[in-house]
Amino acid sequence: MLPREIQEAFRGRSALVTGGTGMIGRCVVRALVESGAKVTSASLDDVQVDADATHIKADLTDLEQCRSMVSEKDFVFHVAGIKGSVEMTIQRPASFFVPLAMMNTNVLEACRASGVERVVYVSSIGAYGSAEVFVESDEFETSPPMDRYPGWAKRMGELQVQAYKEQYGLQYSVVRPSNVYGPGDNFDPESAMVIPTLMARIARGDDPVLVWGDGAAIRDFAYADDVAEGIVRAMHFGTRTRYVNLGSGVGVSIKELIETLAEFLEFAPHFDVSKPSGYPRRVMSIEQAQEQLGYEPAVSLRQGLERTWEWFQANRDQHLKKQNYLGGA
Repeated sequence: MLPREIQEAFRGRSALVTGGTGMIGRCVVRALVESGAKVTSASLDDVQVDADATHIKADLTDLEQCRSMVSEKDFVFHVAGIKGSVEMTIQRPASFFVPLAMMNTNVLEACRASGVERVVYVSSIGAYGSAEVFVESDEFETSPPMDRYPGWAKRMGELQVQAYKEQYGLQYSVVRPSNVYGPGDNFDPESAMVIPTLMARIARGDDPVLVWGDGAAIRDFAYADDVAEGIVRAMHFGTRTRYVNLGSGVGVSIKELIETLAEFLEFAPHFDVSKPSGYPRRVMSIEQAQEQLGYEPAVSLRQGLERTWEWFQANRDQHLKKQNYLGGA
């Protein structure tokens, strides 16, 4: 729950959340509704996530639609993106890069042209190059991003924000979330990330449950509600560095993730070492978020996994109602 002084700052104000039916976006929508804001959620999904928010079906790759959406908005949270497994980024690079680049360019330019004063752009941990622990920097990276095509698209959005700061003096903010999970995630095992993929395989009774790699890879798993609060805080306080990390700040191996799931679910995992594990370690420093935003993740991995599993059991088919950029040829 956001502190009262932050909630009061949004009360009665007009806010747009792009990707507001997605995993992080719906949490941002809920936090703003609870604060008394007038919230509009925009996406291509046939999903209503909050009865107190206005949902519009809109294509963010269309500049004119973006201009219409951001008109007369006090705040724009650009959360929309495309999320998929390592395998999908390899198989469908254009399906990630092209719509991501178009959405970012159009939403941000529509905000600038319409005079929206406060914007938060949600980038990704995948925009980082290789490192043991990811720490914010005011210098642009010289090494390629880990997630090649979506990572470049996210970086281009960051560069667009920086260009607006330098030419127009706009104080837009950028955040880079880590490996986010939670209710509303994509649970299609053909394209999903590790946590929803594992849950989908467990739910359909796979025996054994396939796990890619040997389980040694380490990730920074952050619960969606925690990240959403960080995004709202970034809008309220603004950011001093070029971007701010939003993660748990804790490294968890895939083996430890499996063990935590096994504490409340029964399944037999099989680690397939012939499959790629991705980068050995992806963990974020969250010191800047703590210092600048008062950000403190509150949900433990066990709590977050249990809540995500409970939601999935009640909403197994929701991903079928959502726009799938990765499903085409």
